[in-house]
Amino acid sequence: DAGFTVERQGDVSSGINAEYGGEHKMGFNINVEVKTTRELKVAGALGPCFSLQRKTPNVSDTEIGIGGTNAWQLCSADPTTTLAVFFEVSSQQGQPPAGGRGAVQFISQYQHINGTKRIRVTTLARHWADPIANIQHVAAGFDQEVSAALMARIAVNRNETDNDGPDVLRWLDRMLIRLCQKFGDFQKEDANSFKFPDNFTLYPQFMFHLRRSMFLQVFNNSPDETAYYRHKLMKEDVSNSMIMIQPYLYSYSFSGPPEPVLLDSVSIVPDRILLMDTFFHIVIYHGDTIAKWIEKKYHEDPNHENFRQLLQAPIDDAQEILATRFPMPRYVNCIHGDSQSRFLFAKVNPSQTHNTMYGYTQEGAGASVLTEDVSLQVFMEHLKKLAVANTS
Repeated sequence: DAGFTVERQGDVSSGINAEYGGEHKMGFNINVEVKTTRELKVAGALGPCFSLQRKTPNVSDTEIGIGGTNAWQLCSADPTTTLAVFFEVSSQQGQPPAGGRGAVQFISQYQHINGTKRIRVTTLARHWADPIANIQHVAAGFDQEVSAALMARIAVNRNETDNDGPDVLRWLDRMLIRLCQKFGDFQKEDANSFKFPDNFTLYPQFMFHLRRSMFLQVFNNSPDETAYYRHKLMKEDVSNSMIMIQPYLYSYSFSGPPEPVLLDSVSIVPDRILLMDTFFHIVIYHGDTIAKWIEKKYHEDPNHENFRQLLQAPIDDAQEILATRFPMPRYVNCIHGDSQSRFLFAKVNPSQTHNTMYGYTQEGAGASVLTEDVSLQVFMEHLKKLAVANTS
């Protein structure tokens, strides 16, 4: 709690974003060294790197990821390559010093694609905050998206080193409960009183989707697929990592322009087209009513030009993503009841399942998901009960 974590988002490759005259925006043979003020020690790094075995005085005995060093090497980097570096406070009792600032310096050396050697130095400093007396200052600096991306990397690393999936899930749950107890506002034994600061509200939702993701749930994936998914998570920046953890879902209808909707089974309605971006897959799903109109070939009728445009809109948006993302995602175009629709149903929050039967009894209530997984609502209820429990 007393330390702070920095993700090197873009810094490894930020010097590679300059004008390249049509050449690839890449750097090679990259060495990254981290220097700190005496109050901080480097615990380790997670990313597409390996250790250079430099045991300096600012290296912590506690290792997170690739530790025991303050320098790492990357074979190559592009504009989305990131390296997550973790620190711990080295002062007595793990408490930050009173006043002052802690500083971290990243020294990146790499070979430009034209053969020249370049060096980039990035220095940042942050004020110290007492995690007990000034907890509100610590909370104000919390970035829930970066934190979710970092926790995902740590969870994947623990899964690969400990080789115990259920234990990693329990560890994630414990860390989330501790966070709720530390920063939540609640009355003891009253789950209804629990409130999170505004910049924490989405974090439990991210952890819910991370627990269900292919990074930790390897069933139905080959070892090669799992290794590939985890490698990309360890490499990509926060924006792409969040798409992997909690995919984006957009809805297309006659009522207005495309709009983002909840990644929830209630968003799967008959008269909508959905576009889901999981980073690895681009899925276009046509609701039951839309599928029936396609079967009747309404989109080929000049009198239904608006329907043809509605069908074309998600395809155009999907093509734009496919053209700009590397590696290119798998493209899935499916209709209601199609076997390919499983790509969508496996990702949405199962707020309605075959056990509730709610989706079968009310028109426009969304689709029912055939799963035994708990929904986000049930997950949050149990989380609040555990957070407010009167335990030491």
